Amino acid sequence: MDVLVDAYGGRHPVPGGGPFNTARALARLGIPTAFLGRLSEDAYGQRLAEELSAAGARLDLASRGPEPTTVALAEVDPAGVAHYEFQIDGTSAQNLTREMLPERLGAEVEALHVGTLGLVLEPMATTVVELLRREQDRRLVIVDPNIRAQLISDRSRYCGRLEDEVFRGSTVVKASEQDQAWLYPDLDVAAACARILERGPRLVIATLGAQGAFGLTHHARAHVSVPPVDVVDTIGAGDVFGAALLTWLYDRRMLRTDLCLDAELLEAMLHFACLAASWSCRQAGAASPSRRDLLAADQRGGVLRSS
Repeated sequence: MDVLVDAYGGRHPVPGGGPFNTARALARLGIPTAFLGRLSEDAYGQRLAEELSAAGARLDLASRGPEPTTVALAEVDPAGVAHYEFQIDGTSAQNLTREMLPERLGAEVEALHVGTLGLVLEPMATTVVELLRREQDRRLVIVDPNIRAQLISDRSRYCGRLEDEVFRGSTVVKASEQDQAWLYPDLDVAAACARILERGPRLVIATLGAQGAFGLTHHARAHVSVPPVDVVDTIGAGDVFGAALLTWLYDRRMLRTDLCLDAELLEAMLHFACLAASWSCRQAGAASPSRRDLLAADQRGGVLRSS
C-alpha cells in the first residue's frame, strides 16, 4: 500500500506496489491476468484484493496471511516524483515462499512480469528467481528492477543475481534511466542497454521520463518522445508502461520467448507504452487507464489504431 504524505502531513492510503500496479493495469486494459503474490488479511490487504478483483485480475494464484501489509510512505516533490520510505519488517509481501508457488502454470500463461521489491526482499526474491529459472524457457519473461537502493544491503550480491540469473533468464528488460545509472554509473543509456542485452534478453527498454523511451534489440533500436502532460505525480507510471508493453504484444500474439521486433514495430510499441504512462502521470497515485482512456488521450492521430 502506498501512503501518500501531503504538504500538511496528512496521510492518504492508495493501493500500489509494482506487481499490483502492473496486474491491475493489465486487467483494466482487457488482458487476462493473474496476480501471484502474498497479500495480508488486514484491511489494507483486503482493499488490495478488492481492487485487483474489480479490475478483472484473478487471485487464485495469490496467498493470504496474517502478516501486516507492506507499506511505502511516499512524499511527492514539486516535479511530481515520489520519494519512498518503506515499512517492510515482518510484512506480507516478502513472505512469498517457494511452497506458495503453483506446482505448474497452465498453458494459458503466456508471460510472467516480475520486479521491484520482489527481487530484493527475502524469501520472496529467492522464490521469484526460482520461478523464473523454472519458467524462462516456456514463456516470455519481462523484468522491471525498479531499484530501491535503500533496501539493498549487499550491492554486489544483488547486481550479480540480477545480471547472472534474472537478466539472463528474461525476454524483455525494462529499466528506468535511474535504475541503469545505479547499475552502470559509467555508461550512458544506450551503452547500459547494450550491456544488459549482452546478458541474454531479446529486448531492453530504458524509460527516460519526460524524454520518452529508448529500445534496443540485436537488430533494431528506437527512441520515442512522450506526449506533453501536466504531471500530477509519476507514481506507478513505470508499471503502467510495462503493462502497456505486454498489452501491445498480447494484441499481436507476440508473447514469445523468441520475440523479434524490427525498428518500426519497436517504435510503435514504445509509443503505445509512453501514451499509457503519460495518462497515469495525469492522475494522483498509481492510476491505471482503460482502453477507452487511452483512445481519448491519443494525441498522435492514430498510434493506437494503425500500429
